[in-house]
Amino acid sequence: MLSLNLALQLPGGMEWIFIIVVIAVLIFGAKKIPELARTFGKAKGEYEKGKIEADKELKEFKEKQDETPK
Repeated sequence: MLSLNLALQLPGGMEWIFIIVVIAVLIFGAKKIPELARTFGKAKGEYEKGKIEADKELKEFKEKQDETPK
């Protein structure tokens, strides 16, 4: 019964997001958060570009392997 009471007292999904945002603001400051978000967005974009390029190269390599006689 103790674990059930403890589980009912833990914050849910939206509360965790609020807690994380408050901690981030305390650590980095309100002015730094948009810059960090922009940097994260650029990094994610570069990752996606690299992933697409790697998939394209892998596909070309497989096609080349299929064309060579065995």
